Amino acid sequence: MEKRFQESQIMICLICRQAELVDGLTSIALERGEMKLAVHHVPARICPNCDEAYVEEVVAVQLLQDAEEVSKAGMMEWAIEYNSPSM
Repeated sequence: MEKRFQESQIMICLICRQAELVDGLTSIALERGEMKLAVHHVPARICPNCDEAYVEEVVAVQLLQDAEEVSKAGMMEWAIEYNSPSM
């Protein structure tokens, strides 16, 4: 059974090593060549000390799929709201 962040043990930030991660929302910027995609309201675990954000694998996969669709459509700059993948 796959563990979700919400079900996992306490996590300390890997960057600053100063704080416990908390559930929240973040924005992610993805770039490929000249294509730029901003995705807002992405569920993540966030460090309250340095603001580093960590997303689950299923979220990362969805973000990469969204970027691929934007790239294939020929859009150079785009901003979208995160849309949770179907499970």
